Amino acid sequence: MNSRTIVNIGVQNFDKLRERDSFYIDKTGFIREWWEGGAEVTLITRPRRFGKTLNMSMLECFFSTKYAGRGDLFEGLDIWKDERYRQLQGTYPVIFLSFAGIKAVNADDMKYKMTEVISNLYDENTYLLEGDTLTSNEKEYYQSIKPGVDDKIIAGTVQRMARFLSRYYGKKAIILLDEYDTPMQEAWLGGYWDETVAFFRSFFDYTFKTDPHMHRGVITGITRISKESIFSDLNNLNVITTTSDRYAISFGFTEQEVFRALDDTGLGNEKQQVKQWYDGFTFGKYTDIYNPWSITSFIDEKKYKAYWANTSANSLVNSLIRTGRNEVKETMETLLQGGSFTAIIDEQIVFSQLGGSVSAIWSLLLATGYLKVLGTEIVGEDKTEIYTLALTNKEVEIMFKNMVNGWFKDNASIPYNDFVKAMLDDDVESVNDFMNDIALDSFSNFDTAKGTSSGDIPERFYHGFVLGLMVDLAGRYVIKSIRESGFGRYDILMKPTDRDRDYAYIIEFKVHKPRKEKDLEETLANAHRQIEERKYETDLAAEGFAPERIRKYGFAFRGKECLIG
Repeated sequence: MNSRTIVNIGVQNFDKLRERDSFYIDKTGFIREWWEGGAEVTLITRPRRFGKTLNMSMLECFFSTKYAGRGDLFEGLDIWKDERYRQLQGTYPVIFLSFAGIKAVNADDMKYKMTEVISNLYDENTYLLEGDTLTSNEKEYYQSIKPGVDDKIIAGTVQRMARFLSRYYGKKAIILLDEYDTPMQEAWLGGYWDETVAFFRSFFDYTFKTDPHMHRGVITGITRISKESIFSDLNNLNVITTTSDRYAISFGFTEQEVFRALDDTGLGNEKQQVKQWYDGFTFGKYTDIYNPWSITSFIDEKKYKAYWANTSANSLVNSLIRTGRNEVKETMETLLQGGSFTAIIDEQIVFSQLGGSVSAIWSLLLATGYLKVLGTEIVGEDKTEIYTLALTNKEVEIMFKNMVNGWFKDNASIPYNDFVKAMLDDDVESVNDFMNDIALDSFSNFDTAKGTSSGDIPERFYHGFVLGLMVDLAGRYVIKSIRESGFGRYDILMKPTDRDRDYAYIIEFKVHKPRKEKDLEETLANAHRQIEERKYETDLAAEGFAPERIRKYGFAFRGKECLIG
């Protein structure tokens, strides 16, 4: 490898990378480790863009009869040094499927896209129709598999294909399934989860449990969806998650691999900054794992950017944090200020719990790579494992900040930073105009979670608003929320880093109570009364802020109407 090495971003076909002599870090040790592991069906979960698809393509190129005689693809790589494995190359029928493209708005659309995937599989192997390998009835069945075929037929199609291939080649088939959980995540977001789970439970049962023509199988995905959901009958499933030691360095780049690549491409002086931006992943006992997408992109562009975090819409994570309970947003405040928190993690993601279980959300964020483990502690008689978690790296921090900005800037008719500027200029009239526009457009962003009551919505918006302030004023203000001060709890305290230039702010949010307050003006007055009676300025005064350098705002809400003063 040298500074002129070709970096093919986004190419996930092993044969294309090797034929083009592109940038590639040798992961062929995975072939040996998996083959000698002996598990009948292996599920491996890793965050997106961690080389899952490339490794699956590598398995296909190594074992599939389609690549018989293509030992040139492995020349110079670790696996090719072993004569025993040279004899295995190109000797098994392989079925390779990907569910990456099964993204649908409803169950019918999902099932149709599934029929397209299966139809493509059958189209790729039409040579089976020649001769007498298949009976006339089997040929008729084969030719019936087309896009739009009855979804009841789909469950058994891969098993049938394994039967046809094993009969043709005289060997049982290897089945590879990439991104198995993409349809499930889309179904949860789209509101058709139950029907999707029932559909895929039957598919997985036929394909990986009751298939006598399968030699071995590998499934990859981002999350380990709970066994009760779709893998209830798969007792032969060996699950490898991010906390497992097995295959830990087969997905992602180790620090040694990254630093060597930087040296080889003339970027050796960038090691520490690359580490700050892109390090932070831990798989099993192995720390300092890097995301391959970010590293290859950096080597190609030689610029520091949030490459990995911008490779998809992050819609599931966005939805969970935006509409999540106040505890979720409060924890995000801590994380965006460089802090950490503790939580109990369950690696089996139960999607039906994501709307109400904070622990389930943190489990998902850890599985998807947005959080890293700083340490663990065993507590109590039941030996509960408590995880200390933080944002993975600078790239992830930038992704979350952009996400929070999007809550307001993408939906409000008035730019969010115009509101912030008016507040800092003490332009109360503009502050009221801007906030009413922002609240009107943004409230609905925070009320879509299951179980959200109308009384929760202003508070959910408030916590999102605090995150917005933290992101928009990062470096200029230290912002705290819901902390003890004086005799009570203020809502927002903004402490400037430059006291000569900027004022400190105390902001109290109050929701109008029609039984106790005749109008919003009275609600606003009560907000200011609470600030004074509970001496919210105590912390600021103790730090030397003069009273005239502290501004106090009340935010009074009634529905989507807001009065500020």
